[in-house]
Amino acid sequence: MLFSPRRIIAVAAVAGGLTLLAAPASYAVVDPLALVPCLAEAGAGVTTLVDPAAPGVPAELPAVGCLQP
Repeated sequence: MLFSPRRIIAVAAVAGGLTLLAAPASYAVVDPLALVPCLAEAGAGVTTLVDPAAPGVPAELPAVGCLQP
């Protein structure tokens, strides 16, 4: 069986299309006017990514709270 570049690209396109077709719909709509100030405040939270008292405990990423609807 010969794998030509066209065949590989076609298979990848079909697989990507089926993946997008099977993906669930996203119902969360992020407000861009509220997102910009939240991201500006989250920029200062980068220094808290590693807690010196407990370096093995994963911290919350600073900008994750901004993505709430």
